[in-house]
Amino acid sequence: MRRTELERERGVRVAGGGGGRGGWWRRSDNLRADAKAARDAAQEAFYELDSTQREVQLAVETVRAVEDEQTVRRTRADFQQISARVDEVTVGYLAALDAHDLEAEELESSTAARARQQLEQAQRQLDAARGELTGFLGRLQPLVDRAEAQLMKVTPAVEQAKRSLLGATTALESVRDAGMRADDLAARLAELAPELTRLNEGAGRHGVQDTLRRAEDVRRRADAVRDEAGQLPEQAREIDRRVGSLRTRIQALETRSATVEPALSELRRRYAVACWQDLQHVPAQIPEAVRTAQAKLAEAVRARDEQRWPDATAAIGTVRALLDTAEGSVAAVTDRLRQLTEVEHDPQREIDRARFALRDAQRLAMSGRQTPDPRHAAPLDAAVGRLDRAVAQLEEAGRHPDYWHFLTELEGVRRTAAEVVAMIRGSH
Repeated sequence: MRRTELERERGVRVAGGGGGRGGWWRRSDNLRADAKAARDAAQEAFYELDSTQREVQLAVETVRAVEDEQTVRRTRADFQQISARVDEVTVGYLAALDAHDLEAEELESSTAARARQQLEQAQRQLDAARGELTGFLGRLQPLVDRAEAQLMKVTPAVEQAKRSLLGATTALESVRDAGMRADDLAARLAELAPELTRLNEGAGRHGVQDTLRRAEDVRRRADAVRDEAGQLPEQAREIDRRVGSLRTRIQALETRSATVEPALSELRRRYAVACWQDLQHVPAQIPEAVRTAQAKLAEAVRARDEQRWPDATAAIGTVRALLDTAEGSVAAVTDRLRQLTEVEHDPQREIDRARFALRDAQRLAMSGRQTPDPRHAAPLDAAVGRLDRAVAQLEEAGRHPDYWHFLTELEGVRRTAAEVVAMIRGSH
């Protein structure tokens, strides 16, 4: 068969006349060149397809790092379908490439023609697959743009978190150099070490959103450690100032407590039992308050020395509350004696104060009205009666009136007047 074909070729060559062998070889060379051109074009299409596929692969991975699981699953499924077709046409191209040796010394025309045809078909398939990839990339581009915008935030966020960690570490070392252990801050800083490891592993492993959240959390916690470390020296100084101030208050309370018993004796001597019986406990209360305050202050000092700042602050608060109560009790005794002395000397002054407050409230209640509002008139009328009764009781009491009851009643009258005034003004 081959010989017959060669003879036929040879006959054609002879029949051509005048051209000798040149016409046959030129046709064969042209077919080889066409086949090689088809091979080169297919090869170029293959390279372009491979480049496009890599580009799409990168885009898919970019989307995967940012989007939710459902979107990522759908995107990867679509890409896998297209990739399967890419693999299929790639196999076809490689098969066409391997099927014919276009560099063979004796390449039959029919072989060259088939090679050209197969390679051109492979090129068309490669181009079609590349077009499908390009279309998919176009549809994916909005997601890619959004993902890239998110990814652009990752590096600055991670770097800021690392800077915050460094700042916290530096601040902690500084206070430790100053002799403070700051163990709680060191423990909180140590808790961030695993988070730093995850940040270093990157968004590719943990996702963009989780990485951004982690970076923000690390930054916030590290900044808190840094700020608290920076406040420790001032906190220690402030506790020292409070301890010194409370020591002074305790000493002053001890000094003032010496006035309680004489003042209480004066109250007992000059006034009725009802005027001072609620103060009987004060002489015993003060020494107990001083002892308790001193013990709590010693606890505060120990806590400060051990750098247990919350415990020191709590103990200081307890001491302050104890002193406030004790100082109030001391003041209550001396103030009671002063108030009773004043009202005994001039009870009319307190009566005038109460009546002035009532008249002021009554004028305001009648302002712009023919009759007062019952909501205002009733409490004022009751207060007038209360005042009259208190004055009458004082006048009828004889040698030892209950001046404290008298003062309490008049204070109640003034309070009622003030409440009515506030009610009226609040309704306007």
